Amino acid sequence: MCEFKIIKKNDGSQILEDIVILSYTENNELLFKDILGIGEILNSALIVDVNTLNQTCVVLEHPLVRDFIGIVKNINDGTISKSNIEKFQAQLDNVKNKL
Repeated sequence: MCEFKIIKKNDGSQILEDIVILSYTENNELLFKDILGIGEILNSALIVDVNTLNQTCVVLEHPLVRDFIGIVKNINDGTISKSNIEKFQAQLDNVKNKL
C-alpha cells in the first residue's frame, strides 16, 4: 500500500503522513485520510504533484483555489452562472489591485 507524506509547496513543510486517500469534498476542500480513516481537511488547496516512488504529495494552498475548483465544476456540469463568474472575477481583481 502506498502511504503518502503531504508537503506544502508554499513553504516545503510536511503537514501529514501515512495518507492513503486524497479527494475533494462537496465544498471543494481537499480531504486526506490515513489508514485508520482519520481525516484532515485543507480548506483551499490544490494537488500539484503526486510521486509514488518517494511517496509524496505536494499541495499548494491559496484562498482562490477552492472557488476556482467550484467554477470549473460548475462549467463542467453546466450549472455556471454569471454571478459565479462575477464573484470569482472580483476575487481576481482584488489580487490584481494588490500587485
